[in-house]
Amino acid sequence: MGYMGNKGSVSVSMTLFQSRLCFVCSHLTSGQKDGAEHRRNSNVYEIIRRTSFSSVLDTDQPQTIPAHDQIFWFGDLNYRLNMLDADVRRLVAEKRWNELIDYDQLRKELCSGHVFDGWNEGTIDFPPTYKYEMDSDIYVGEVPREGEKKRSPAWCDRILWSGKGIKQLCYQRADIRFSDHRPVSSMFVVDVEVLDHRKLQRALNVSTAAVHPVTFFDENGEIEF
Repeated sequence: MGYMGNKGSVSVSMTLFQSRLCFVCSHLTSGQKDGAEHRRNSNVYEIIRRTSFSSVLDTDQPQTIPAHDQIFWFGDLNYRLNMLDADVRRLVAEKRWNELIDYDQLRKELCSGHVFDGWNEGTIDFPPTYKYEMDSDIYVGEVPREGEKKRSPAWCDRILWSGKGIKQLCYQRADIRFSDHRPVSSMFVVDVEVLDHRKLQRALNVSTAAVHPVTFFDENGEIEF
């Protein structure tokens, strides 16, 4: 209601068997002026720097976001398209997503390693998720209104991941009209480490036996080889 800032993040750390997973939901700085993507990059680094976890029940709990085995980062990341508004709307109308994504700020920052270095994102084959008229499929600006800010369509809402053993099955958006954004969703298969206590015990028994060698002597009392 205007009393508190609406930008920031919420992070959850969890353990699944012996694997450590982290989920980060963030709302980064808005705006589509030149250079605004650098402020969003700074938000990401600040979230990573300031987020810490602690648990009195799990002393092996990872203390930071990067310390986890698999990490999922999603939300309104607010990255825009570095393209003239008229060109954006033309490519959107023609559904030429492959051309449009070449001008996406986040994709450029990812490829250059300026932010989320080494992270992954699936193929985007759906329309930009922002900014819509409320309860409508029309982007803001298609019907000019006096005093209205001009905002070009953009893929503000994203899902990224980092870590081994992660396979994305789908990446899509939902046509839910509750806000000026369209939510995105994704489904993953994730490999986790599962400790087999029986195999561990067998391995420990073998290791214990290996450090107690038995020496055999021949009839003359010499060591046999």
